[in-house]
Amino acid sequence: MANTQSTSRLSVLKTYKLYIGGQFPRTESGRYYVVKNSAGKSIANACLSSRKDLRDAVSAARAAFGGWSGRTAYNRGQILYRMAEVMESRRTEFTDELLHTGSTLREAKKEVDACIDTLIHYAGWCDKYQQLFSAVNPVASSHFNFSVPEPTGVVGIIASQTNALMGLIQTMAPALAGGNTCVIVANSENPLASITLAEALATSDLPGGVVNILTGKVAELLPWMSGHYDVNALVLDPLSDAMLKSTEQEATTNLKRVIRSKTADPLSPYRILDLQEIKTTWHPIENIAGSGAAY
Repeated sequence: MANTQSTSRLSVLKTYKLYIGGQFPRTESGRYYVVKNSAGKSIANACLSSRKDLRDAVSAARAAFGGWSGRTAYNRGQILYRMAEVMESRRTEFTDELLHTGSTLREAKKEVDACIDTLIHYAGWCDKYQQLFSAVNPVASSHFNFSVPEPTGVVGIIASQTNALMGLIQTMAPALAGGNTCVIVANSENPLASITLAEALATSDLPGGVVNILTGKVAELLPWMSGHYDVNALVLDPLSDAMLKSTEQEATTNLKRVIRSKTADPLSPYRILDLQEIKTTWHPIENIAGSGAAY
C-alpha cells in the first residue's frame, strides 16, 4: 500500500494578543484579523479590539496613574532606560518584524536604533523638564508665586499608521517621561512590532497598566476613545479632516486635549510639555517684623 502521508504541513501562525494591565488577554469580542507582509503573505493573526477592550485598557491606565505619577522623576528615568535595554536585547526580533512591513535591512536597523535612542533620550529628561518649564512668577502682592508642570493623566494615543514602531515610541516615551499613563491603538496593518514591544515592556520594570496596547481598526476605536470621560488627552496621527473634526467634537465632553504635535522633532522636550498641566501655587510671605503673613 502506497504511503499517502503528506510531507507538507500547515504553518502555525502566531496570534498576537492585547496588552492590558500588564497582562496579555485575548479580545473579549473573539474577533481577529490576518496580518500580511509586504508581499501579501499571511504571517500572523491580530486581535480586533472592541469597545469593551478599550474600556478595560482605560481602567487599567487610570488605576496605574497614581503610582506612576507619584514615582520620583529619577526612578521613571531608570525604568525608561531599562525599557531601552530590553529593546536592545531583542533588536534582531524587532528588525525582522520591520522587514515584514517592506523596510530594507538597513532601514529596519536604523529605525530600531532610533527607537532605543529615543527611550534613552527621554529617560534623561525625566528629572530635568520640570526645571526647564517651571517658573517663579512676579506678582504685585506679598506672595511667592510658583508654576509647576504636572502630568495630565490618561493619554490616548493613535500610533502612526505609516511608521510601525518609531511612530509609537516617539509619542509614548514623552508621555511616560512626564508621568502619564497610556492607552495606545497600534498601527492596524503592521501591528507586530507594537505587540512585540509590549512583550518587551512586560519584562522590563514598567508597572502593569502604565502602557496598554490595543490592535484593531482606528475608525472603530477612536470615537470611543475620544468620548471616554476618563481619557484626559489624545495624541493623534494625522487623520482625515472629517475624522479629526468628529474627534475634536467628541473630546469636548470632558474638555480633553487633542494634540497634533507642534514640532516635527521627535526628541523635543516640548512633547513632554504637550501632556502637562501647569499648576500655579500662591504662598504668603511673612513680613519682616514676624507679625504673620502679609495679604
